[in-house]
Amino acid sequence: MNLNFSRGQHESQVSTEGESGLREYSRQCSKHPGHADFISVKDFTMQHLPENHRDPDLFQLIKCAAELTVRIIVGTVSPHRPEFWPDTNQPYPFYDMRGKEVTTTGSGEISVFKFINGAGFDGRGSPIDQLGNKYVREYTTCPCKSCRKSETPSNAWWEIIVYTASHVVFDEIEARQTSCRMFYDDEESPAEILSPMTLDYVNKDREVCILKHWTCQQLGQRLYDMAQHKFTLRQKLWDKYKVVPDDNLNFIISHPHGCFKTICIGKWMDNIKISERSQEFNFTRLTYTTPTCPGSSGAWVHCVAFGGDHVHFGAFQPGLNISCTGLFRKQPLNASNSASGSSDQKS
Repeated sequence: MNLNFSRGQHESQVSTEGESGLREYSRQCSKHPGHADFISVKDFTMQHLPENHRDPDLFQLIKCAAELTVRIIVGTVSPHRPEFWPDTNQPYPFYDMRGKEVTTTGSGEISVFKFINGAGFDGRGSPIDQLGNKYVREYTTCPCKSCRKSETPSNAWWEIIVYTASHVVFDEIEARQTSCRMFYDDEESPAEILSPMTLDYVNKDREVCILKHWTCQQLGQRLYDMAQHKFTLRQKLWDKYKVVPDDNLNFIISHPHGCFKTICIGKWMDNIKISERSQEFNFTRLTYTTPTCPGSSGAWVHCVAFGGDHVHFGAFQPGLNISCTGLFRKQPLNASNSASGSSDQKS
């Protein structure tokens, strides 16, 4: 498979009518008319899983990941968006709208880090990431807006991190006009918004973006508990399914067309090496049959038999979608190798 031929078609949703126009885009969808394979969180049951994957832990993982999935809405298009993707003549998303106040949407997933006196812990309860870096901040009190103005700022806080794609949020200009809606499960869900957001990291070669929000409120502990629960479930499922031959089930939870979140079940097909990161890790891109639509860009790509940090890019070929570039630990795959003969997975 020649990934250099095309990056695929991104799946950010644009609305010239603002947020009020998003439902009409959903009704007019040509990729998945009617969205029959998009299951709402409240309707999702064990019966939606393939018969050989009707596992209570997997079901709970999907529900937990859904709780941590957010809709990203951006209110402006950066004047710095390029005309073309790097080293191609393929148009970059929204170049023709740069500098305008236009509503675009995508999806993302939350991770949470807890800090006390500047020392941090991830969802595993670990003070060190998988590359051996410590979670340490130079500041020792909460940097949220309220604490910056307070004479008694909190020494405990949470960093709420949102992973998405860089064509969803391109730079700091767009990040300042970005909000993330949490728990948007149906049209009756209350609007619980993360804002303001800051740009924590962006890598336009890998097509990934990380947004950050600080809080010392109870919401931080609630989300941190969910992140810990998700990690525990992922580890249990890894131990179960890593020994299952040819297990390539995956799922994506996103906000198609900027509307309420849905769950889609499919299979990943190829895991193609893009470059080597280190002796332990490679960068790869995934292809998969899991249904997605405009508005799904930036959603996490969950693969049951292995982990990874890939987020959804867009449509690649009819019936086949593709991720952004993600980090994978070097190990043999459970499923067939890609046409390039290079595949990797992360424990």
